[in-house]
Amino acid sequence: MKTKALWAIGVLAMLGVQAATSKQPQQPFALEQALGPDLLTSQSQPKGALRPAAVPGALAAGDPTVDEVGDIDSFGRNVRWLGVQQMNIDLVDTCPPDPIDGYACQPLAASGTTSFAFDDVARFVLPAKATKSILCHWFSPFLSLGWSNPGIGTELGTLTYTPTLTVENPVLDDPALINPQTGLPFGGSLLTGMTSSERIVVPLSPGMAYDELRRDSAICIAGFVSRRGLVGNYGLSEAQADEFFKQPTVVRMNIQGTATNLAYAQMVFGLRIVGD
Repeated sequence: MKTKALWAIGVLAMLGVQAATSKQPQQPFALEQALGPDLLTSQSQPKGALRPAAVPGALAAGDPTVDEVGDIDSFGRNVRWLGVQQMNIDLVDTCPPDPIDGYACQPLAASGTTSFAFDDVARFVLPAKATKSILCHWFSPFLSLGWSNPGIGTELGTLTYTPTLTVENPVLDDPALINPQTGLPFGGSLLTGMTSSERIVVPLSPGMAYDELRRDSAICIAGFVSRRGLVGNYGLSEAQADEFFKQPTVVRMNIQGTATNLAYAQMVFGLRIVGD
């Protein structure tokens, strides 16, 4: 207990020094709020603005309202399993010469910060009518990390990553449809988050090196695509939102981030998609 208490005091002291010497305050992640409809916000929940989907299983008189259950479009429907894919991302000294599908690798910088950004590492190809009103994620990172501080001063080891999804659908090919997130036509796709960003900060004493495993999961809230989100967040009409789910959809997995004081990182990001 004494060792844990001393370690905690050291962490707080380091963070206090960092906050005192920083020229700019630390800002929270904003990418998912800007790009992703998964969080429940006033923008993504226009009260009473949407009718239930006109498909079998739609709400009838006496069923719950938007105010009572939030997502009236999928209420009462069974979960539909739509597949699972996985991104394998390595940050290492030397990467293999021929990367394969589902795998990406970034050589670690000799010093300073290593940045990485990979698009379309893995993907889902969903047939038409795979789901009726929502696409939900079960996103599970598994991280094997090696931290190292070969210097003579105390350092912070950091790893930040933000996974995103590129969603392609024929309805988004309409040049008259403007993406409010970009101010430009969708061009056949939209970029969305999954409320799955993470920032790991580890205090490292001089000469310190150690390995660790981290396991986490993020489960769908409002959905990375939903009928209500397409209308409330992206400006589609109700008819266009209904048509979206009648068309085939491709979901591409992307990730970007930065790292400091890492000897290696082997990161596995599993994604299972479910619908209604």
